[in-house]
Amino acid sequence: MARKPLSLNDGPESPFVHLCQPDPSKSCGACCGLYNYADSGREALAARLRNRTRLFRETVRGPEDLPRFSEAVKAREDGRKRYEVIHCCEYVGFLDGQEKTVGCLLHPMQNAGLDMRDVSFYGRELCDGHFCPSYSYISRAEKLAVLEILDDWYLYGACITDIDLVKEFFRLVSEAAGEMPAPSRFRDPALREAARRFFGLKLAWPYRSEAANRFGKYSFDGTDYFIDSIDYGALGCEKSRFDRIFLSLQSAFKDREDVRKAEETIRQHIEDVVDRYKELVDFH
Repeated sequence: MARKPLSLNDGPESPFVHLCQPDPSKSCGACCGLYNYADSGREALAARLRNRTRLFRETVRGPEDLPRFSEAVKAREDGRKRYEVIHCCEYVGFLDGQEKTVGCLLHPMQNAGLDMRDVSFYGRELCDGHFCPSYSYISRAEKLAVLEILDDWYLYGACITDIDLVKEFFRLVSEAAGEMPAPSRFRDPALREAARRFFGLKLAWPYRSEAANRFGKYSFDGTDYFIDSIDYGALGCEKSRFDRIFLSLQSAFKDREDVRKAEETIRQHIEDVVDRYKELVDFH
């Protein structure tokens, strides 16, 4: 949280890409347990963050006010979680009046230089120095491209932490296009919109399982979790080439026709992106 966000115009000499707070239009609070609540829908989380932020601004003047704030939040909110082992931090809120970015209400940039993160569950040092798996496994070009494509805190946080979804998207696009599109290409409105429609499937996938213990490819059972799988044999078909994407989208198919329709949907979204990219390359 303390690091300066990287401009999308920074060159290759600046390898660090800030995923938590990349720019004023979006941010991610997944490491703080934001998507771990039993009800992690957009409206539920927005209401939770809005109420916390208001309470924090009205009641917290210094560290001595934080215990009362914490108790009030826990008393007011539904604390049920998907995965008990992951802590849901009560100090996550909206950082701006337009509700575009989420993050730590204890951070010094939110409190005139006063750092109050020591009171949090993980403490200041861990919060300040933590890197999520996406930082390690998603390439620099992929990170910068996602930052160009997505402009919504909720969808951005759900997608940038889904390594399989991000990497499979760019793999399929790169294979069909013959190259990985430069991140700056996604500044083209038509290409950006086509890519946004693909990532929007994360929230509006018609074959999405509504099981409360599912989140992407993971299923949770109290303190245990496992990676889900799709039994294609039982559906009467072979494993789909889009299997990783289907799991990321939390898919549950009834029959082979569902699988066929889902494959066509993914294929069309990828094709839309590739077609527009080829138009741009040919034009130039």
